[in-house]
Amino acid sequence: MSQHLADDLPGGTGGGRLRVWLKASAYTRRLLLGTGGDPWLSAPQYLAYFSQAQGLLRPDVAVVEVGELFDSWLSRHPEVAAELGSKRRLSFPLRKLLEQEEPRQILAEVVEAVIANLRGQTPLVLAMPSPKHWLHHANMLAGRIEVELEPDGIEDAAMYMADLLRSVSAYPVGGVLLEEQPADSSMGVTDVERYRPLINVAKHYRWSLALRPHGGSALASPALAEFDAVISPTIRVPKPASSGVDVGAALWHGGSLPVLDQGQFYFVEIPAEQQPEFVLESLVRLRA
Repeated sequence: MSQHLADDLPGGTGGGRLRVWLKASAYTRRLLLGTGGDPWLSAPQYLAYFSQAQGLLRPDVAVVEVGELFDSWLSRHPEVAAELGSKRRLSFPLRKLLEQEEPRQILAEVVEAVIANLRGQTPLVLAMPSPKHWLHHANMLAGRIEVELEPDGIEDAAMYMADLLRSVSAYPVGGVLLEEQPADSSMGVTDVERYRPLINVAKHYRWSLALRPHGGSALASPALAEFDAVISPTIRVPKPASSGVDVGAALWHGGSLPVLDQGQFYFVEIPAEQQPEFVLESLVRLRA
């Protein structure tokens, strides 16, 4: 494997070595730290957890869940949580959250420690909520239950996230994954052109970009071609981009798995409460 995600993606310019991309944070936290366990208190504590999780699953992609870090930090700082809704602007709760210096420092320390631990053998991907989803989530944290995600607010969210990425630009990050919640019906269709500030920053640092839109829909947009991979149960993108085939539903319910075509890889999210024996058997099945 390589420290650059693009080098491992199948098809196009990639070497094709990536076969299985795991989303496993909820599962490994429960298994290694217990229910409610939190690895985000410090970089050394996170690295200890991360090393165990890597040894347990041996994933092809090393993933750091940036959204989890900020949620964890906010849960320990209710005084900041109380300020998220202090201004009416749609993008203010996310701006207030992402400008906090302490979680940004923890993120930088975690990225530095994880990259040193990986020794250039596995790409490090920063998994982040998409600008649209993080905007929605931050407003929910501010107590705003009914919000309309208007386009300018989404673009503002992408701008604040781009600034966050700049704070770790000194490190050889392998890629960035933008995720929406697959079952979130309130998200609407994704217009990735509104993510332009974030796309531009990732491209400037030559970091690969991957997108996991909610459900199976993404708005056709020229900006979609700037993503190196799109992960979905149904969306398949043309080369040179790679398609991450989300087979979680079939895998955990005993269904048949699709045969990977050229330029495709499996993507699986491991449920938090899944049994370890079944997880290991399923991974063998995927990697066979």
